Amino acid sequence: MFLPQLLKKSATGEKLAVLTCYDASFARCMARAGVDILLVGDSLGMTVQGHGTTLPVSLEHMIYHTAAVVRGAEGLFTMADLPFGSYQESPAQALAASTRLLAAGANMVKLEGGAVMVDTVAFLSQRGIPVCAHLGLLPQSVNQTGYRAQGRERKAAEQLIKDAAALEAAGAQMLVLEAIPTLLATEVTQLLRIPTIGIGAGPHCSGQVLVLHDAIGLTGKPPRFARNFMPEAADIETALQAYVHAVKAGTFPGPEHETPA
Repeated sequence: MFLPQLLKKSATGEKLAVLTCYDASFARCMARAGVDILLVGDSLGMTVQGHGTTLPVSLEHMIYHTAAVVRGAEGLFTMADLPFGSYQESPAQALAASTRLLAAGANMVKLEGGAVMVDTVAFLSQRGIPVCAHLGLLPQSVNQTGYRAQGRERKAAEQLIKDAAALEAAGAQMLVLEAIPTLLATEVTQLLRIPTIGIGAGPHCSGQVLVLHDAIGLTGKPPRFARNFMPEAADIETALQAYVHAVKAGTFPGPEHETPA
C-alpha cells in the first residue's frame, strides 16, 4: 500500500492500526491479521537487542531490520525510524539516512522532535521522502526527560500544539503522539489534517500504535498505555487480530490506558 491509499483510508474515519515489527515472520503474521502500518521501530534496541534504551541502535541495524520486515510484509505500508545520531546534525545527514531506509523498502521515515526538526522535515519532504513526525515523550531524548509523560503543563501543551502545526506545514504527513494527556492529543488531532497515531495519548487519535512485545505479553512490566492481547487469544495471530479490531472499534485504548492529565 502506498501513502495516498493509506491517507485516503484514514480520511474516511477508519482508525489506523499500527504495530512495531522487526522481522519477516511477524510481518507476514501482521499482514494476515489486518494491521495497517508496520513500524520498524528503534525500540528493537530494547525488545530485540536487550539494551535499556533505543540509543545504541545504529542506521545499519535499522536498514537490516527494515529489509527483513519488507520481505515479509506482503505490500503492507512500512515505516522505519531514523535512529539516534542519524539525522540530528543536518537536513543533509537526514536525507542520506532516509534514502538508505527507503532503498531498503521503507515507505516512510519517522523522526523525533518539534520545532528543531521543522527545517529537516521540509528538506526531506521537498525531496520526495515521506515523513512521520513524533511529539510528546521522545525515547531518543531519554537522557534529558526520562520516560515521563509530556504536555501536562500549559506552556508545554501550547508548545506541542505549535510544533504539531509547524511540522504539518513543513510537510510531515503523519504524526505520532506519545504519552500525552487525552485532551491535548484530541486538540492536536482536531487541529491537523494529517493522521495522528497515538501511544498513551487516548482514544481520539486517528490511529494507535503498540510495541509488538507489549501487545503479546513479552515484556515484564508493560507501560500503562499498553494492553496484552494474548490471554484471550488462541495464538499470536488471533491476538494481533484482536488488537486491530479493538483499535478500529474504538475499544482500545480504554480509560485505564490514558496518560493522566
